[in-house]
Amino acid sequence: MVEIVIVGAIIIFVLIYNNTIDKNKFIADNEKYFDILREDDYNFLVYAKYGEDVDPNQLFRKRIFYAVIMGIIFLFIFLNQLSFLNVVFCVVVAALIFKVPYMNLKTFYKAHLHDIDVMLPYYLKSLEILIQHYTVPVALGKSIDDAPDIFKPGLRKLIERINAGDSTIDPYMEFANTYPVRDSMRMMRLLYRLGLGSQERKQERLMMFSRTVSNLQNKARETKYKERLNHMENQTLVMLVVTGAGTMVIILISMMMMFNM
Repeated sequence: MVEIVIVGAIIIFVLIYNNTIDKNKFIADNEKYFDILREDDYNFLVYAKYGEDVDPNQLFRKRIFYAVIMGIIFLFIFLNQLSFLNVVFCVVVAALIFKVPYMNLKTFYKAHLHDIDVMLPYYLKSLEILIQHYTVPVALGKSIDDAPDIFKPGLRKLIERINAGDSTIDPYMEFANTYPVRDSMRMMRLLYRLGLGSQERKQERLMMFSRTVSNLQNKARETKYKERLNHMENQTLVMLVVTGAGTMVIILISMMMMFNM
């Protein structure tokens, strides 16, 4: 059985190495079918983790390739006892291999939601300054270059929908759903309303927006202060435990030496 798997793996490697099987051509020819498997938020999660210099299409093709290869390898394993259940098992293995990178991206994103929560008020403050001189869509476009990298994919999508003629609140709500942190829904509603009405109304709404952003900044500072305080308390606790344990060890060693004398 092991020999069959090894021989099968060698054959696949040789065929790919000699370009007898062109994996890129195979994936490109069937890309429209494979794209059905692509998750709606996959590109966004790739950009959120790796930045905009990484090509999500290339990473997606690698996912497809590795899943197909693992499925074929397991087919070789069950070659002598091929059955419907074994084929289903191979498909399940391929599906798991395909899904693991996506789950890793989701885990990374969820782990960094706290960082997003802290960064959002400072981004909104810089956006507030731009809105004083430009309309909301123009200000959003000008804010991209200086925005934190993790916001850039969501901002580009927001601006694309606005430029495509969507004048509803939906693009703003989509951005808020993409970054589901503290008060993101409320801030996006305020931002949407800033683009509506007369100049007088804009000044009134801008003041409300500014007060809300300042409150968020204060909360972010409090969060940072509490985190720093908790970190210091944990370090102090570790030092006390280590010192106490060290003292106990020294006392025990001293007592043992006294008994041995």
